[in-house]
Amino acid sequence: MLVAVEFTGQRRRLTAAARLARDAVALGSDAGERLSRAAESEPESQEVHTVAVGDLDFEAGLAEFEELARSAGAKVAATLVQRRAKPDAATLVGQGKLDEIAGVVASTGADVVLFDHDLTPSQLRNLEAKLPCRAIDRTQLILDIFARHARTREGHLQVELAQLEYQLPRLAGRGKAMSQLGGGIGTRGPGETQLETDRRKINLRIDHVKEQLESVRRNRRQQRQRREAVPVPVVALVGYTNAGKSTLFNALTEAGVLESARMFATLDPKLKQLQLPSRRKILLSDTVGFIRNLPHTLVTSFRATLEEVERAEVLLHVRDAWSAMMDEQKAQVEKVLGELEVSGKPVIEVLNKIDLLAPEDRARLSGSGRSRSGGGPVAVPVSGLTKVGLDQLLAAIDEALVADPLVDARFRLPQSEGAVLAALEAGAVVREKSFDGNLVYLTARGPASLLERYRRFRERG
Repeated sequence: MLVAVEFTGQRRRLTAAARLARDAVALGSDAGERLSRAAESEPESQEVHTVAVGDLDFEAGLAEFEELARSAGAKVAATLVQRRAKPDAATLVGQGKLDEIAGVVASTGADVVLFDHDLTPSQLRNLEAKLPCRAIDRTQLILDIFARHARTREGHLQVELAQLEYQLPRLAGRGKAMSQLGGGIGTRGPGETQLETDRRKINLRIDHVKEQLESVRRNRRQQRQRREAVPVPVVALVGYTNAGKSTLFNALTEAGVLESARMFATLDPKLKQLQLPSRRKILLSDTVGFIRNLPHTLVTSFRATLEEVERAEVLLHVRDAWSAMMDEQKAQVEKVLGELEVSGKPVIEVLNKIDLLAPEDRARLSGSGRSRSGGGPVAVPVSGLTKVGLDQLLAAIDEALVADPLVDARFRLPQSEGAVLAALEAGAVVREKSFDGNLVYLTARGPASLLERYRRFRERG
């Protein structure tokens, strides 16, 4: 069964008049001015129709939590919701709600209670002492999903490290066996408690897993150094979990990676070469999705995987344009990018899943997608499923790559230089080409590094 708790002491409230004013700012047009005037003319009695933003966020968060449970393979027997001013220090939910949870568990036969909140070690002990089944918090649920979806050795190591770091502070108080003294050869020293033994074993295992992960990082660095010998820009897909990153990755590269509506279907990074309209080649990287309240241990453990994000020249922030929580999801992704210290990189916002939008909403996105006021990132509406808008996205990536910018040049070269001509036609867009005797004249637009390589054939003036 699921237990969701909202703490109303921090609830934000927004009147209908303020909501109109917010829409006016977002529109920034004549329509916006009309909305502003309407907001100013709202009667004071409008306060009766106050909209609780916390309620809207809570309902969407509850739906997300239910999807997390299904992604972990759970069948939801019941869902209980509690609203309280602040968390109970002992049990999170309070004694009355805890009795109700125990009754529902008994009547439904549920064998685990999932809490949409992180539990302290003492809260977890108290809950399991009162309930007839296991209690699992949000972090442990996400870790279980990660363990199910890890496929490579690197993925298994990263999940194991996160699980060990989660378990370590939660060893205390797991029963009388924790306080029994004992001794033995190769197990524990004289007088060492079972708790101390378990902590020592976990710490040793953490050190071992970190060493293995460091080996993985060394191998990845060597692979990257070989790639950098022939420099190819890396563009990384980032975004909220289930925003459609893998579907978009397949649509762009035909890589055939797993596409799933389940959360965290992608854990291991995928790299695939992609050619842009300018004939430049890039490496496109598909990465693990983010989520609200993403456990910090996961960000730390998956640092090796997220190195591709740190090394990327451009980030494609894939957003679910159909989600009611679109703006909150954006804030959560930007929070994790801030933890990775990559907030300063060029970002293209990819508004995905426009095939699910109503025609008028799709037209609004298409009309405002490529231009943003205030110097914000470029936004490109696409559908990874129906492959709509991919040409515009590739063109936006071309414009965003600044390390090797596109330039125009005119060349004059002998026809005998067939290798040079083939290289220019393969790596750049040839706009004009003419022949005069044994000479070829052409105008090309392509990467500065490529055109500079054949500068001896460039026409002057």
